[in-house]
Amino acid sequence: MTENTKNQTEDAIYRKISFRLMPLLFLAYIVAYLDRVNVGFAKLQMLTALSLNEAVYGLGAGIFFLGYFLFEVPSNVFLHKVGARKWIFRIMISWGILSACMMFVTSATSFYVMRFLLGIAEAGFFPGIILYLTYWFPAERRGRATSLFLAAIAFAGIIGGPVSGWIMKSFDGSYGLQGWQWLFLLEGVPSLFMAFAILLYLDDRVVDATWLTPQERAIVATNIQNDAQGKEEISIFSSLTSIKVWHMSLIYFSFVSGLYGFTFWLPTIIKAFGVADPLDVGLLTAIPWTFGVVAMYFSARSADKRNERRWFTIGAGVAGAVGLSLSVVLHDNTLLSMAALTLAGMGIMTSLPLFWALPTSFLTGTAAAAGIALINSIGNLSGFVAPYIMGLIKDATKSTDNGVYLLAGMMLLGAFLVFLTPKPQK
Repeated sequence: MTENTKNQTEDAIYRKISFRLMPLLFLAYIVAYLDRVNVGFAKLQMLTALSLNEAVYGLGAGIFFLGYFLFEVPSNVFLHKVGARKWIFRIMISWGILSACMMFVTSATSFYVMRFLLGIAEAGFFPGIILYLTYWFPAERRGRATSLFLAAIAFAGIIGGPVSGWIMKSFDGSYGLQGWQWLFLLEGVPSLFMAFAILLYLDDRVVDATWLTPQERAIVATNIQNDAQGKEEISIFSSLTSIKVWHMSLIYFSFVSGLYGFTFWLPTIIKAFGVADPLDVGLLTAIPWTFGVVAMYFSARSADKRNERRWFTIGAGVAGAVGLSLSVVLHDNTLLSMAALTLAGMGIMTSLPLFWALPTSFLTGTAAAAGIALINSIGNLSGFVAPYIMGLIKDATKSTDNGVYLLAGMMLLGAFLVFLTPKPQK
């Protein structure tokens, strides 16, 4: 078999794998991300209805990530041992129920408790999928697969913004429930349907994929085995104490600060432009996410083709910081400020799949399960810190401007830490 024929054969196999796995994982992450961040839209009505202030919202939005942090590593190690299919099913059932039950929040305390429990329920989903992709795609193909999965964040913004705004406007007052209560209920239900789809159609490993021929399974297994050569096969404890892993955790903390600060506060920032109608706010929030998903996919594809993720990641971090900063500077011009927020969304979204090529380039096996989970859990602590600090700043200054500058600084810090990272071998 010539090299060209071999490449064409493998391209066909990985297209087959992508068509089988990626739509399912993509849809699952859309509903996961919506259930995690729809509180940003609920806030537009919920704070007034429950007499809560901005700091309470920021703490409640962020406390999700404390539960997430505490259960992330054990959840991912368990997934590696028992298989992705059953464990992700369990995760999605529990978070779907808890997300819908957010409609029963009546006070700051119940808000905190429900968000914390939701974080526990979802712990392990995202790093579990990142780990799962390493079972199927070698490093040179993983960037595109990861970008397709993470595109769900942008699509959740594209779809979730208008849909959330429509639900809150159209259902407000129906059957005695307010719009924000309908939002939690209606956006929690799809997770339950997706859980059963995962149980029925997801295969744990390549060896289980009866929809591949024996020859195709052998080719994929060989590529994964070759990809693992040169990586560190270390203990769970060693992975959790590795300087490399903690360095990656700090990078991810910085980038995710930008992501969640942007996500949780984007509706508020747009509302500050003078946009009052929830549906209009939702439609405008879709713009940065739309451009973000396009930039993310083509950047990841270009990075894979050139085998250069490091400089692409640095560029994405800088672009995110510049866009966030310009959105404040141009605050008085709605059109230019939206353009700046769109640049910010492109940079923030692009940084994420590019980043995940870095830690998966040196970890494998159970060490990868623990290391990826630690990186994700530390990184997602920023989901607690960033919204809470943004809320404090908003209460103190009556403006989100300084908070947005803080997010820009975190994106720059992430880019600088990537610059300090040696070029991966793969």
